[in-house]
Amino acid sequence: MRRAAQPGNAPRPATVADVARLAGVSTMTVSRVVNGEPTVRPDSRAKVQAAIAALNYMPNPAARKLAGSRPILMGLLYSDNRAGYLNGFMLGLLSKISLRHVQLNAQCCDASSDGVAVVADMIAKGVDGLILPPPFCESQALLDLVARSGTPAVMVSAGKPSAHCYGVSIDDYKAAYEMTRHLLALGHQRLGFIMGDPGQSSSERRFAGFRAAVTEAGLDPEQDIQTAQGRFTYHSGLDAAEQLLSGSRRPSAIFASNDDMAAAAVAVAQRLGLYVPSDLTVVGFDDAPLATTIWPELTTVRQPIAEMASAAVDVLARHIRAWRNGVRLPVSQQMMDYTLIRRQSDAAPKHRPAVRLGIVA
Repeated sequence: MRRAAQPGNAPRPATVADVARLAGVSTMTVSRVVNGEPTVRPDSRAKVQAAIAALNYMPNPAARKLAGSRPILMGLLYSDNRAGYLNGFMLGLLSKISLRHVQLNAQCCDASSDGVAVVADMIAKGVDGLILPPPFCESQALLDLVARSGTPAVMVSAGKPSAHCYGVSIDDYKAAYEMTRHLLALGHQRLGFIMGDPGQSSSERRFAGFRAAVTEAGLDPEQDIQTAQGRFTYHSGLDAAEQLLSGSRRPSAIFASNDDMAAAAVAVAQRLGLYVPSDLTVVGFDDAPLATTIWPELTTVRQPIAEMASAAVDVLARHIRAWRNGVRLPVSQQMMDYTLIRRQSDAAPKHRPAVRLGIVA
């Protein structure tokens, strides 16, 4: 731990040596982590990052200047359309930008806009690189602008990679497939699915994973499956849940493509006098803060949103610094792990149907 401040003196700032000592690594390893170099083992990187946070270590700006490094200016285009996702994303960014000597130019854009004019202005004003979360990572006009300008950019949570942009994402298809298998294993055979924004490829991938699991289980899409269109917002989830629960043959479980819409489904169910999960199972996707601030807490797929944002800063900073030294690193796609988190919003159906061949618990 840092040495206690002496009476009358300001606390001594933590040094690289302090971080190395607390993390149990060499000062060279600390330097590599701080500079975003990829040649550090994940366990060592995690120890260094924990020590940096514990000691409130700030890299020495003078030392960076002597090393010939100037601040990196990153442009971020975001929409407040998905509050849960954005909160986690911004936390991940803010935890990393000071460590990477990054300045952030963040611009809020309407989700219905392609963002081209805003990004063109950023590029004209000398931004070094761009971070593009949903929905802007899906804008072909924006990606074309990035390619023409040669500006380094990283797409976050895009369902489809780009040949011109770095990417950080999870396997949306596999995650949705595994969540659907979980519902089937509980005994649910009347399933509802709330789709996400049709303009985002992650929505398409999640629905494809759901469809693959129910088809594999031998369910009848006409009798056993109901779908409703959402847009990744709470209000769209209200409308979609109303549609799914208003029929005479309502589903015993609803899988919403994100937690905002899953929370909306819980609210609609409760308004209709249905208890979650005894009358209706509801599961989501993202593990946004909202998932644990409603009751019952949501079973969901944990997409490591904050970690993905941090990784986006790391990869973009690394590529920009290499570019400044005359080296253009190849475009890469980083696939991060997801986790199925089981909480209180799922249970076996009250009246379990006969088990069909093809369902594997």
